Amino acid sequence: MLKGKVAVVTGSTSGIGLGIATAFAQQGADVVLNGFGDAGEIEALRARLAEEHGVKVLYDGADLSKGEAVRQMVANTVQTFGRIDILVNNAGIQHTALIEDFPIDKWDAVIALNLSAVFHGSAAALPHMKKQGWGRIINIASAHGLVGSAQKSAYVAAKHGVVGLTKVTALETAGQGITANAICPGWVRTPLVEKQITALAERGHTDQEAAARELLGEKQPSLQFVTPEQLGGTAVYLASEAAAQVTGTTISVDGGWTAR
Repeated sequence: MLKGKVAVVTGSTSGIGLGIATAFAQQGADVVLNGFGDAGEIEALRARLAEEHGVKVLYDGADLSKGEAVRQMVANTVQTFGRIDILVNNAGIQHTALIEDFPIDKWDAVIALNLSAVFHGSAAALPHMKKQGWGRIINIASAHGLVGSAQKSAYVAAKHGVVGLTKVTALETAGQGITANAICPGWVRTPLVEKQITALAERGHTDQEAAARELLGEKQPSLQFVTPEQLGGTAVYLASEAAAQVTGTTISVDGGWTAR
């Protein structure tokens, strides 16, 4: 379905991003991976994806907390492949604290990676997409892009910002063969969420699985985690011709979280 397309997926060395990158590779797209981790493990992952799916897979270690690095990653992609068709803005971090206790440096870091990087990546990719008359910007927001939770001021603010930026991107590109949409996942058992489960287990003096069930019970009526593979399928749909008139919207994949 996506043969001949080039997709950049940020934060794709694990979790949601890896699920999306894998889904694109399965559909024939060449992929640029991005994220932190052990260099040897990342190279093994890159080589495996390329070999299993017969596509080109590159790795760009750009630090997305720096706007110029985000823009350079897009420029490098275009220089290597001659195009960029799909940009998935997925990379994110989390920090929890009451607003009055929230460290300023943590606020700045969360906003930089979760929101500003989305702006910089989109700004760099859009001229190329407009020139070729086709493009897909897929922003990974969150259920927290639609509703709030205590002690997550920076994350909630950033993800609400991503949803708003997605709408503006869609309006500015309408009718030009480009779409912009946000996927809003609920709880996905990523390393980021695993840390929250561990903290919950420690506070409640319980085991990891009991804490996981408690976490799901608070928010997600399905009582099941969303999987990276499910989110990969959602992203493939948004990149397909079936979604050519789906733009400026959010797709919740959250087990009923935001239906309440």
